[in-house]
Amino acid sequence: MDERFLRVELADGVAVVTIDRQEALNALNSEVIDSLHRVFHALGKEDSLRAVILTGAGKAFVAGADIKEMADFTAAQGRAFSRRGQRVFSEIEAFPRPVIAAVNGFALGGGCELAMACDLRIASEKAKLGQPEVNLGVTPGFGGTQRLARLVGGPAAKRLLFTGELLPADRALQLGLVDEVVPPETLLDRCRELAALIAQKGPVAVSYCKQAVNAGLDMSLERGIAYEAELFAQTFATADQKEGMQAFVDKRPARFAGR
Repeated sequence: MDERFLRVELADGVAVVTIDRQEALNALNSEVIDSLHRVFHALGKEDSLRAVILTGAGKAFVAGADIKEMADFTAAQGRAFSRRGQRVFSEIEAFPRPVIAAVNGFALGGGCELAMACDLRIASEKAKLGQPEVNLGVTPGFGGTQRLARLVGGPAAKRLLFTGELLPADRALQLGLVDEVVPPETLLDRCRELAALIAQKGPVAVSYCKQAVNAGLDMSLERGIAYEAELFAQTFATADQKEGMQAFVDKRPARFAGR
């Protein structure tokens, strides 16, 4: 499952995916984007998988998209590159298991966009996040204008997009761009702890919760709660529901099978 610039460790139902292109601060070129697609596609077939942690090697999470690759793009090539990244990031956003971004350092431009496509973002105290594309005369291209506004609100998103300001981790936490900030030496341990907690829960229920939130953001409240009711109903056709409720009655830990 490993790729030239991606390492994958899978243990106890948790996959740690590390982007390792340190000579370019893990910048996203076409090869890395395609590798992310292949790795998440393969992980989706792992029945034992309960959560994914996505991080970067060295001092960056992902410092951005690869400027050297983009510098001479035509408009058509820029559009194709943007759509390519958007498709892969949307795949990560829709991945059936929770994806936790361990933001270990710079998460700029495409790196911030990648983190925002994850379900949870845990940041090192040394992390810096932002969308500085305007400094290069371009806009975000991998969903940044849309996901940022949904996370921090329109006015705050516009300020960050217009100025290219880089946020230290504590300020990103205040805005809601990250969910938690921890010392750098404990980042992966904290993410593993969170992933292990999720892994103890009913896998089908967790997946349905993710579906309900993601889909509901694009629905009216009325349609969203109707969709929630349908997913709630579907859980009663699962072995996990039977096991979870019987375990509660028996006063013992549930042993979920993920079906």
